[in-house]
Order: sequence, then structure tokens, then C-alpha cells
Amino acid sequence: MVEESIKLSNSREIRNGIHDGIPIALGYLVVGFTLGIAARNAGLTPIQGFLASFFNNASAGEYAAFTLIEADAPYLELALMTLIANARYMLMSCVISQKLAPDVSIWHRIFVGFDMTDEIFGIAAARKNPLNPFYNYGAMIVALPGWAGGTMLGVLAGNALPASVVSALSVALYGMFLAIIIPPSRDDRVVGGFVLLSFAASFLAANLPVIMELSGGTRTIILTVVISAAAAWFFPVKEEQHDA
Repeated sequence: MVEESIKLSNSREIRNGIHDGIPIALGYLVVGFTLGIAARNAGLTPIQGFLASFFNNASAGEYAAFTLIEADAPYLELALMTLIANARYMLMSCVISQKLAPDVSIWHRIFVGFDMTDEIFGIAAARKNPLNPFYNYGAMIVALPGWAGGTMLGVLAGNALPASVVSALSVALYGMFLAIIIPPSRDDRVVGGFVLLSFAASFLAANLPVIMELSGGTRTIILTVVISAAAAWFFPVKEEQHDA
């Protein structure tokens, strides 16, 4: 009787996760398509693009990876850049782990952390404690194929469309990142200041002697670590502000 009740609860949570994950999947389909153009420019096949998105599932991390692949960067540089770009998901996974019941197995915790994106973190964090991992699985069932499938479609479209159209579609990636940085920059002067500082530092790093000799990926890694560390040191986010 108890096992039957648990199964019914898990099934209900999966349906809830699918319901909440459908809008996310639709958004991922569009983002994945633009990333697919970048993957195509890096020389990836549709299947490779699908797998890259399925196992990474992070826009900034994937774009950085595709850019480095296109530049023939070494594996170590690729791994470091992906780790830094996706580091915040480890923190999100720790937060969600605290919402799970103490008796949830390590395997469930690992699988929940496998697809920890900004959007899935948002809907999972909004659920009442304890969080049922099957809710996340429901969201993942639709979100992962949406992201990976969108990337595969982007690669296919890039292979079929004229070069001029592919070049125009590549601009969509820059629009996507502008949509990410403009709202928080407008709401927080500190964030806006560091965004401008990042632009200036990136320009200087690409033109200063010695530093300009480094690969683009290495410069990005150095700037990311230094600027983010400076922001955290001089302008730490207070606990009340974070919780709000």
C-alpha cells in the first residue's frame, strides 16, 4: 500500500514537472537553434551538436566550447573554459540538494544535478519542501530534448542554408547574450559597471603586448576569473539581498 502511494506520488510529480517544463522546452528549442549555428560553424555534425547540447545544456558554456573548437583550442583550455562558464550550476545543485528529503539516494541527487539549468533551478526552488526528484525528471524529459533537438536543427539549417543567411542567424547569439546582460545591468549599477569593465578589459587584452599573444580562450578564462573575483570581493551580495 505504501509502495503504491509512493508510485502515485512520483507519477503525479513527473506530470507536474512536464507541465512546468513545456514552456522551458519551447524556449530552449529557440536557444538551441542559435547554438546549432555556432556548432555548425565549428564543424560539428548534427549528431555531435545534439550530444554536445544534451550533455552540456548550458548556453554560455556551449557557446564558449563551440568557439574554442572552431579555433582549434587544446582540450585543457576547452575543459577549463567549460568549467568556469558552468561553475554556477554546482552552487545551484547544492541549493536544490538541500530541498530534497534526507533519505533521497545519492543517485537521485546526481541525476537531479545532471540537468541543473537556470530555468529548472527556478521552478524547482519554488516548490515546497521536500522536493520530489521526480518533479525535476518530468521537467528534464521535455527540456533536454528541446535544447538538444534545437541544436541539431540549427546545425542542419546551417548546412542547408546559404552562407549569407547563416551569417545573419549567427547574430542571434549576440542578441541572446545582450538579452541576458541588459536587464540586470539596468537594475543594478554594480552589475552594469562590471559589464562595461568587462568590455573594456576584453578590448585591452586583445590589443596589449604579451597578453594579445595568448589564445582567445585563455584570455577569456583569465578575465572571467579576475573580474568575477573582484566583483565578489568588493561588492559581495548580502544574505538578505540574495534571499530576496
